[in-house]
Amino acid sequence: MNNPIGRTITLSDTYAPLATTRTVASFTLTAMSTNSAVAYLKGDTGDDVPIQPGEWHQFKSVALSQIEVKGAAGDQLTVIGGTW
Repeated sequence: MNNPIGRTITLSDTYAPLATTRTVASFTLTAMSTNSAVAYLKGDTGDDVPIQPGEWHQFKSVALSQIEVKGAAGDQLTVIGGTW
């Protein structure tokens, strides 16, 4: 079944997953260009992977619950895609 995904994630200074349940999807993750600071993905070794305001990345068939993000409180990321 194909389900569209459109989410806005509001960041905090601690890591949190993009989803609380296992959802495998193909999507574009975008740091809003209006963000006040760099956002971070948690790398596979636990390192911070920076995402600059306005930067975006595409993911194919990835579980959203496995991707953790953090940043300046109130900054946002968008997740646009679907389970196709």
